[in-house]
Amino acid sequence: MTEHAGFLTRREFVKILGPGLYILVSAQDFLSGQAPKGFGRGYPEDFNAYLRIAEDGRVTCYSGKVELGQGITASLAQMLAEELEVPYESVSMVLGDTKLCPWDPGTNGSRSIKYFGPALRAAAAEAREVLIQLASEHLRVPAERLIAENGFVFQRDNPGNKVDYGSLAKGKTIERHLETKPPLKAASAFQVCGKSLPRADFQDKVTGKAQFAGDIRLPEMLYGKVFRPPAHGAKLKRVDVSAVKRIKGARVLQEKDFVGVVHPLPDVAEKAIALIKADYELPEATINDGNIHEYIIKTPARDSVVEEKGDLKEGRSRAVVTFEETYRTPYVAHAPTETHTAVVHVEGDTATAWIGTQRPFGADAEIARAIGISDDRVRVITPFVGGGFGGKSQVGQAVQAARLSKLSGHPVQVTWSREEEFFYDTFQPAAVVRISSGLDKSNRIAFWDYHVFFAGDRSSQNIYDVPNVRTTSRGSGFGGGGPHPFPTGAWRGPGSNTNIFSRESHIDIMAAKAEMDPLEFRCLNLADQRMLRVIDAAAARFGWKPAKGPSGQGRAMVCLDYLGTYVAAMAGIRVDKDSRIKVERVVCAVDMGPVINPEGARLQIEGSVIMGLGYCLTEEMHFRGGAVQDIDFGSYSIPRFSWVPEIEPVLVENLESAPSGCGEPPIVGMGALLANALFDATGARVTQLPLTPARIRQAKA
Repeated sequence: MTEHAGFLTRREFVKILGPGLYILVSAQDFLSGQAPKGFGRGYPEDFNAYLRIAEDGRVTCYSGKVELGQGITASLAQMLAEELEVPYESVSMVLGDTKLCPWDPGTNGSRSIKYFGPALRAAAAEAREVLIQLASEHLRVPAERLIAENGFVFQRDNPGNKVDYGSLAKGKTIERHLETKPPLKAASAFQVCGKSLPRADFQDKVTGKAQFAGDIRLPEMLYGKVFRPPAHGAKLKRVDVSAVKRIKGARVLQEKDFVGVVHPLPDVAEKAIALIKADYELPEATINDGNIHEYIIKTPARDSVVEEKGDLKEGRSRAVVTFEETYRTPYVAHAPTETHTAVVHVEGDTATAWIGTQRPFGADAEIARAIGISDDRVRVITPFVGGGFGGKSQVGQAVQAARLSKLSGHPVQVTWSREEEFFYDTFQPAAVVRISSGLDKSNRIAFWDYHVFFAGDRSSQNIYDVPNVRTTSRGSGFGGGGPHPFPTGAWRGPGSNTNIFSRESHIDIMAAKAEMDPLEFRCLNLADQRMLRVIDAAAARFGWKPAKGPSGQGRAMVCLDYLGTYVAAMAGIRVDKDSRIKVERVVCAVDMGPVINPEGARLQIEGSVIMGLGYCLTEEMHFRGGAVQDIDFGSYSIPRFSWVPEIEPVLVENLESAPSGCGEPPIVGMGALLANALFDATGARVTQLPLTPARIRQAKA
């Protein structure tokens, strides 16, 4: 992957790959919205899966998804092997290469299995049937008498009469489509999916052979740094680069307000950029982390109705007790282990980029715009990515590298420092939720009036059995402008962390007022049998014993539906004398439909729980206007090994639903889970994340 690759026509691409069998749909068809019929219910019509069967029988799958550590190198390979009828070990994955892989909207939202998986399976199933047709011609046996298995096509009543996939593809490039698309396997028939098969990337990662963007080296490559303003919104008035001339080999590259330095050594490039002096016009710092939530409430924007049923006035008239509460969440950084990194080589009107990104398609367009070439002249290659969490959907480092490469005439690598990572990051947006609700005389929820401000509406929908509901959303959780002094964006379940924290905290408040056990109250107000089964599974593992809150036990629960994945989580905590929370145990039951790789799913659940401890207990950005004040892990505290509780994943078997995602659903309930456990332990209700000792002491007072 470290060699420069040029731009290929379809004919040239086939020549390079060599003989094999291809199931192809043109990129033009895909981009115009004309995908092959039957490639997965609910998929965009412009979606395409692309695979190759080589002469030796090995299968290469091309996907626009990327490996962020979540394990799709295994799960997608399993899905392909399942439908194609080949051994799992024979499948290789090529991910995130914009010249080799089909277009993809990005690796985010726990959508790889949910949305790309069915299309991949459909393509594999079609390829299998094409192979059977080819085998029919080769063996001179009617197709209905043949069966595909383990990379071969057999004659049913004469298994010795067979041909392997590689022989069918040898010396040929075959484009063939089926008029009638074959059905996908039922989950009950899975032979490859449902097993905890090993990931192909493990060995390279533990031995250090795995390549990330920072490991890319090209001939004559330079290291680049870009001069950064002191605050978002600052305007450059004057810049003095004269001191850089004292450093041998350092070059200053300037294009209007864009000022950068390149050098053959990365540490020297850093020293050079530090010598630049500049004057800026700074915007007035009227907002900060102390008053941002009040500012959010006052910021005008259009309200959108997310859902509405029944009559709130009628619901209020039936309520014997009502509740009004406001919930607040802060800006949160992604803080990935690998900071944003890219290598870009601009040559004339073409560019090749190696980027640690969740969105290779889209990155190509941003690079093209930055250096003034057409999108189809940019190739993005995605190595392994050291954590994304939504933040690496943004590719500012690649744009910087592209501009420096064009100006210098060399390939350039840009790696953000930790301080740059915090400055340029797109944070989870600070947000506010206001909820008004009421209970009738039977302790059923009579009405639910929910209003979320500037988080987005994902997971704002009510999941309980409530006759009178209105949910509205104001503003967006993405982009700049509005109340936000810097760009915001997706962070592990965008919108859901705020919305589920608010909803499940409010449900707990109502349960306590009704003097009901939190589990029993939820079950009383839930009609969704699938959700009830997941709650039962969590309660059985946790050993839940009914008690009204606050019981003093420090235990709590939440339940949620995240894009079709059902979660019920329970936790046990203790609160020390300094009002610090120690999470001792978390049980997380997840119904994601048929589980593709059980061990991979368990690891995703454990990772979500651990990462969730950070945004619940310590993580929040401090700022004054556009000036970010948290610039390293000295002030921005992420989870530590000593925080990790006993984590018990529970995979709830469900072969009736379609496979769904698992990467984000477990994390989005953590805020309410710990807030509810805090209430159960101490009687203190904290309605603002994170649950810091200061906020806990204030709630106790």
